[in-house]
Amino acid sequence: MSAVTGLPTPDSKSPDAERPAGLDRMLSLIERAGNALPNPIVLFAGLFVLLGLVSTALGDVSVAIPGTHDTKPVTGLFTGDGLRWLVENLIPNFATFPPIGAVLVLIMVVGLAEKTGLLETAMRATLARVPRAVLPYAVALIASQAHMMSDVGAIVLPPLAALVFKSAGRHPVAGLIGAFACVTAGYAAGFTVGSLDALYVGITQQAASVLPAAQGLHIHLLINYFFTASTSIVLALLGGFLISRVLEPRLGVYECADEAPAEKVTLTPVQRRGLLATTLVVVLYLGGVLALWLPPGAPLRGEGGAFVPSPLLSGVVPVLFGAFLLAGLTYGFTVRTLTGTEDVVTAVTDAVKNMSGYIVMMFVAAQVIALFNWSNLGVLLAVKAAALFDSVGVTGFWAILAFVLLASCLNLFVVSGSALWSLVGPVFIPAFMLMGMSPALSQAAFRIGDSATGAITPMNPYLFLILAMLRQYEPEARLGTLISRLAIFVVPFLVVWLAVLGIFYGFDLPLGPGAHIGLK
Repeated sequence: MSAVTGLPTPDSKSPDAERPAGLDRMLSLIERAGNALPNPIVLFAGLFVLLGLVSTALGDVSVAIPGTHDTKPVTGLFTGDGLRWLVENLIPNFATFPPIGAVLVLIMVVGLAEKTGLLETAMRATLARVPRAVLPYAVALIASQAHMMSDVGAIVLPPLAALVFKSAGRHPVAGLIGAFACVTAGYAAGFTVGSLDALYVGITQQAASVLPAAQGLHIHLLINYFFTASTSIVLALLGGFLISRVLEPRLGVYECADEAPAEKVTLTPVQRRGLLATTLVVVLYLGGVLALWLPPGAPLRGEGGAFVPSPLLSGVVPVLFGAFLLAGLTYGFTVRTLTGTEDVVTAVTDAVKNMSGYIVMMFVAAQVIALFNWSNLGVLLAVKAAALFDSVGVTGFWAILAFVLLASCLNLFVVSGSALWSLVGPVFIPAFMLMGMSPALSQAAFRIGDSATGAITPMNPYLFLILAMLRQYEPEARLGTLISRLAIFVVPFLVVWLAVLGIFYGFDLPLGPGAHIGLK
């Protein structure tokens, strides 16, 4: 990352480096431990070999599934049956891996919207006329929706927030750091839906399928929607409070080095016209979708006229694809960032090119999860994990709490949500199902752990990008200074997010359409 930002990494021996103490020593330890981990692709490849060896060594073990009369034997990979399975299923394991199709479909059109400038313009339009006192809360609310844009949010929103804060007479560093903290620590929240949701639910669906209890469960893109939508409002209020009442007062009065007036965050007439046209097109499109779902006898209703489950919920990805496609095309051709079909193809292709590393990682991860399922090691580990929780008295919400804390710690070292969920999902989803808890609850808990500590880990590549931006305002700023300011958000976000999940759990509220806390 230093080659990109021009900054020394935290353990560089630069002559002006500060002597590490306290927090810096802890962060250096985290960085060294994280650097010791191999690339996620290598990590999954090694895990595949390890699972193959373990499954072969446990070839004479069988596991009884609690609550049923089923017994599943552990089948070894390095046996005749195992090698035949691998040869016959290597490609199907990848081709049918649920996250692949949904994520790539959404990435194409989200990338189109980003390339045309629609996403940045929408953020500018949202923040341009926000009153000074409300500004921190508006930044926090928008940041809590940033996962819709994937990593683009962590790149675009923080410097834009700094610019808006400066133009409003507030400290730009508070906007910069506050926006980044809310993007990362609240990354999996939001009332918007994007490729992250498709990624999560695909892995959840695959991991849950190892147990008979998964039959009849309606696992769809919106199984956490009620939880994430409500959480994004709460986190926005909390984030705005932390920015304005905790972070900004600690920064002191901002003194601009030059006398140039702050740039106003405004839209050009062309951008306004493009945004208006896009809004009208998307509203008409969504109105048409609702017209195909809401009326009695509508074609997108479920069996017997049910709203849940229904083809609309099962087909949310195609619906979102259409919305983003129409929005990107309308805006691009209106503001002339798109001038022909070649520009459209280039924008979509570039978005998919950026996912090449993800595709390779998912190829290996798909083999690992498939081996978990086929060998029945996933069932064995799930049964043992459930029995361990029960033996030590950690059940119900306490088990969820322990899982969130575990995921938060692992997130310091494995910052890729897809990689981490692929590692822990196949074990904990079935384990919690055996304890009577739904896959939707497991996924909601993982969202918390996958987000809360993301702002302070040196494994987050965007941390150094934010440090480079911070040095535009504070040339002497260090990594420890940045992380100490970001750390303000971690524990409050973690506690409040858990509290919201506790309310859903305690009152047995659905986490999404048709997605209950327990196995119903």
